[in-house]
Amino acid sequence: MKHVCLAAVLAALMGSAASAETIGVSMQSFDNNFQTLLRQGLDARAAEVSGVSLQIEDAQTDISKQRSQVDNFIASGVDAIIMTLADTSAAPGISQAAEKAGIPLVYLNLQPDNVDKLPAKQAYVGSKETDSGRLGAEAACELLKAKGKASDAQVYILMGDLAHQASRDRTSSVKETLAAGDCKGVTIADEQSAAWTRTTAMDLTTNWITAGRPIDVIFANNDEMAIGAIQALKAAGISMDDVIIVGIDATQDALAAMAAGDLDVTVFQNAKGQSASAVDAAAALAQGKSIEKAVWVPFELVTPKNMAEYAHQN
Repeated sequence: MKHVCLAAVLAALMGSAASAETIGVSMQSFDNNFQTLLRQGLDARAAEVSGVSLQIEDAQTDISKQRSQVDNFIASGVDAIIMTLADTSAAPGISQAAEKAGIPLVYLNLQPDNVDKLPAKQAYVGSKETDSGRLGAEAACELLKAKGKASDAQVYILMGDLAHQASRDRTSSVKETLAAGDCKGVTIADEQSAAWTRTTAMDLTTNWITAGRPIDVIFANNDEMAIGAIQALKAAGISMDDVIIVGIDATQDALAAMAAGDLDVTVFQNAKGQSASAVDAAAALAQGKSIEKAVWVPFELVTPKNMAEYAHQN
């Protein structure tokens, strides 16, 4: 897959003649914080592009509901579809249905299982998930080295929904980065799925605390779970100076936790950039234009030193 910058997709669309397109959008969940940022970004970009209107539906993390939404979009004759998948393994069947109907399809944020075999008039817009895990692990390792714990730290990982490639890639890249660098002596004490949610992460972290084993680092596949871990640690009276917490997304809640000294590292995932690219790609495909199969929006490391630069990004 080739790298395509956001500007190229914007140029392809903005240089075209104005026309009216209805884009059906099925979101994994309106309740998920980052999915909400994506939805807001989709609305904002559609408002900027003449002739584009969105019909947005909430799949409520239910792949059966999401498939029904796609079928309804096809039956109603939308000009294109944008999706954040409730289950990435369902993508091949969804791609087939859209291809059969001749309707362009853009997968957003959560990488479909068939990303390397997408049919014509289909694309994926997202960020390379392994980069987020690598950036977080590299930063955490530097913090461990400063504490003199690079060789014996106890590390825990809060994973997202295991049905999502993002969760698997973020977790594997954390472990691979640690194993390949100065922190290869750390121990992965446990890894559990908290399904992207704050409350589940809080419960899992409480269980780890209750088990009585040392906790030196908690890697969370997203900021919501990182915040849940922080809440559990603080409720147990554990000093946040004693535990390194790493999240992903750089949400406003995460930056507030960082400002309070509770969150050590997060990785900015550009919701606005992903959403804008998805709308532009869908509209371009609906107009019969050719675009690359993958549009990559880079991850960026966020620490207390540069957090001010991201204060209003997500």
